[in-house]
This record gives sequence, structure tokens and C-alpha cells, in this order.
Amino acid sequence: MGKRNRAAVVVLGDIGRSPRMQYHALSLARQAFLDVDIVAYGGSDPHISVLEHPSIHIHKMPQWPTIPRSFPKILRPLLLILKPIFQFLVLLWYLCVKIPAPDAFIVQNPPSVPTLVVVKWASWLRHSAFIVDWHNFGYTLLALSMGRSSLFVAIYRWIEKRYGKMAHGSLCVTRAMQHELSQNWGIKATVLYDQPPEFFRPASLEEKHNLFCRIGKSLNEPYGLRDCLSNGLTGPYNNDPNTTPFSTQVDGDIFLKQNRPALLVSSTSWTPDEDFGILLEAALMYDRRVAASLGEDDSTGDEVVWNEIRDGKQFSYPRLLFIITGKGPEKEKYEEKIRKLSLKRVAFRTMWLSAEDYPLLLGSADLGVCLHTSSSGLDLPMKVVDMFGCGLPVCAVSYSCIKELVDVEKNGLLFSSSAELADELMMLFEGFPERCDTLKSMRSNLMERVSSVRWATAWEENAKPLIYEVKLNVLFLPLALLL
Repeated sequence: MGKRNRAAVVVLGDIGRSPRMQYHALSLARQAFLDVDIVAYGGSDPHISVLEHPSIHIHKMPQWPTIPRSFPKILRPLLLILKPIFQFLVLLWYLCVKIPAPDAFIVQNPPSVPTLVVVKWASWLRHSAFIVDWHNFGYTLLALSMGRSSLFVAIYRWIEKRYGKMAHGSLCVTRAMQHELSQNWGIKATVLYDQPPEFFRPASLEEKHNLFCRIGKSLNEPYGLRDCLSNGLTGPYNNDPNTTPFSTQVDGDIFLKQNRPALLVSSTSWTPDEDFGILLEAALMYDRRVAASLGEDDSTGDEVVWNEIRDGKQFSYPRLLFIITGKGPEKEKYEEKIRKLSLKRVAFRTMWLSAEDYPLLLGSADLGVCLHTSSSGLDLPMKVVDMFGCGLPVCAVSYSCIKELVDVEKNGLLFSSSAELADELMMLFEGFPERCDTLKSMRSNLMERVSSVRWATAWEENAKPLIYEVKLNVLFLPLALLL
């Protein structure tokens, strides 16, 4: 096997929604000085730094066609067999024919089937190293929809474990997962914690204002209903294009409004392992509790409160704007629930942002909210890592290994119910924007370390040595067999 100086990053999913694998590609190109082939599905554009890097080449595979609802139900079980066969053949063709032979394949898991099988075969046929980056366990995700006792889940787990053990090297995202892989799967894995890349950082005042101006149209479209944010955004109160709900520009100087809403951000794939019902219930509780604390009753109409806010009145508790980003299967279900809420001081917006604007949104927000619960209980939400990189404190659902990431009252808070989240919102935002000391303290703690640990540093210390070790082992294996 000659010197190739090449790596292949494999994702059986949308590369634009696979940030960790994008960061792997960047590090392989920038820090290992390799040519990198990304084999994945299209859908969303990756970050511009990936698109424009001369050593990174993206190969988009054709996807299994969308099946119409009119398709006969009696034939649907056949699709469960045909789809993985189609994916298997397409992925094998790309890895063995379409791209040059790499020194190493680095594959995201999950999904495990047919990905791990194909990459193992391709690594054998092309005499390449086979490295698995364990983000989670695929069988636990399948169990969310089919149940743990399903025969399909048992078969999936067997394939995942068998082919995972065939890898020449493994990375994983937590120490809890490392322990599970070692003790119950017989796999030695190196922990590579998710860390934010350099483009996740706090936004400047100018960047915030420009972002708010760009997404102004999305802010002004609340499902066909008026709410505490949209009231005043249209008509005579919004003739000035330099004014947003958060900021205003006067003679070239930008100012944040004192009675601006607090901006909360949550990123999601809209999947069953994130219960957005908790967030909606907490928002309703916050709304009711603030009204009660101000002595308002049902006779105080929404319009009265909104007009006071529009005219500049500042209350002891702010309005809350939740911006929910992402795409996924349960989005429409929760948007319908949002439409039915009756809220005076809370508004919701769902949107999909570019890879360049998403970090700016996090860097402009006041609080992040994470509802990820983990199907295995062994992975960590990368969205929280990105929020921390932007100096953004987080309220996150509590589960088994989340404290590997969230240091309670230092960089965030944990909750187990909607009532607990509502309590935290009341505590954090009392006196906003000037007198919210706990929120300011957590942000200050994050700002102290915001540039100390980045993806490039962690990758250099943990992933790079493993990749080089595995490459050498595979390179000299034929020689060792001859001797």
C-alpha cells in the first residue's frame, strides 16, 4: 500500500446536520494535512469553511426516494428490506469506486446499519484503516420507535456490536460511553469530547443587530397570530428599518433596548428523544406566574400589556422569545401546539438558519435550553457545547451523564420537569436585563474559558494520535503476517 495521504469521512445522513463530522474533516485537512473525501447525503449546506477548503471534497450520494402515503400498506414491510439494501449498494459503490482509496475511513455511528458493515468491507477491499466515531448507540434510537423487546432491535444491536468490534480504532463522546464500550462491548475507545470550533463565539453588538435585521421577517410571522413580539412590528410602529425588537441604530450607534425580550434558543432535530411539551408547559407557567406577581388578572387584556410594552414600559420580568431551530419529523406537531397557547409575555418562533447565522444566534442569545435526554443515556448534546462556545449559559434536562458537561450554577442549570424549568426561568430573568445576577455570573464563568478549549486542541490531543497509530498498524499488518 503506497503513501496516500487521504482520509474518508462517512456519514449516512445530511452532512450539513452533522457538525462533528464536519469538524473531523476540517481537522484532517488543517492539522493532519490530508486530502479529505466526505461521503454523505445532501440536504443542508455545511459550514462555509468546509465548502471552501481546497483539500476537502464532498461526494453526495443519492437517497432512498420518499414513499407517498398512497403506497399500499401491505407492501410497506418490503420497504424495510429494500431500503437498507439500496443504501448498502450505493454506499459500497461510493467507498470502493467513486472516491480514491484512503488511508483511513472515519465513520459516524449511528446509524449502524448498513453503515458499519459497508465501511468494514470497504476498508478490507481497499486496505484502509476503519475508525468508528461513536456518537450514540444505534439500537437505542431504533428502540424508541420499535420498543426494546423488538426482534429488529436485537438484530440491529448484534450487527452494531459485531462490526463495531471489527474497527481498528474507536472514538466516543463521553467517559460513560467509553466505560460501556469497554465493559459490555469489548471495544477500547478514546474519549474525544465535543468542543466548539472557532466560529462559535460571543457576537458583537453590531453582529447582533445585523442578525436581528436579517431574521426580521421570521420574527414577524407568528403562525398567523399576534403575540407580545409581533405587536408593534407591523404598521406605524415599525417604519424604521434600523429598529428590531432587541436593538436600534441611531446615527450609526447601536443600542440594546432596555425593555427588549430575553432571547432563549433551543436547537432540535424534532425527534422523540426531545420532549418539547416540557418547554411549552414551562412557558405557560412562566407567563401565568409573572402575571400573578404583577397583580394582573384575567380582566387585564393582552392588548393592554402589549401596548404598554410597545410604549417602552419595563416590567420586573421580561418577555421571553424562544427561537427553536432545526428540522425534523415532529416539528409540525409542536407548531400546532404553539398556535393553541394563549400567552401574554412569551412568544415562539421556529426557523432554520444557515451554518453561518446559527453561531451568531447563539452568540446573541441570553439563555440556551436543551431538551435532549439521550436514548442510551451515554451521549452528550453537542448543541450545549456550541452554546458554551458562544458564552451562553444553558438550562438542560437532567440525565445520567449530563454532569460531564453541565457544571450546575457555574455554566448552567438542570431540570427534570416543566415546573423546575419554570422556576429557573423566573429566578434567572428577574430584573432582566440589568439585575439578573445568577445569569450574569454563569455567563462570566463561560467567558473566562470560552477560548481555552476548542475542537482543534482536543482533536490534536486525542483523535490525531489514534488515527496515526491505526494507520501504522494497518500499514504494517501484511508485513507482520508474512514474518
